[in-house]
Amino acid sequence: MKQKNRWIVALLVLAVLQFWACQEEEGSYHFEHPSDVEEIEGSDFSRVTFTERAMERIGVQTTAVIEVNNSLPRKVVPYSALLYGPEGQTWVYTSPQSGVFVRYVVDVDYIEGDKVFLNDGPPVGTLVATIGVAEIYGTEFEIGH
Repeated sequence: MKQKNRWIVALLVLAVLQFWACQEEEGSYHFEHPSDVEEIEGSDFSRVTFTERAMERIGVQTTAVIEVNNSLPRKVVPYSALLYGPEGQTWVYTSPQSGVFVRYVVDVDYIEGDKVFLNDGPPVGTLVATIGVAEIYGTEFEIGH
């Protein structure tokens, strides 16, 4: 009987040690928020900042605003960059630095295929989001949170 009790005690000790080994050290767990939304003072817009990992998961891509000169010079962005508001407003998300996005009001002249010709918009050369636009918008307005 003593031998059996020793085995039971040994198994209990082993089980407790395994349980402790599987536990995280207190304070060692760190949660990194994938994004941060900061209001821009004096504006109706916010600055949305994503971590590098969040950018990879969402698959955000950007391209530069270009200018074409048909009959009049026009700024052009890909149609995938265009975002429509609930009351018909049109925006794009500019990217002043990697992982940072700010909504920018645009005035659409016309759309031809996958190109949007603008009467007014961000300066030529400005980076705008072309993939991940809906995710940026959802993050800015905490849709789905």
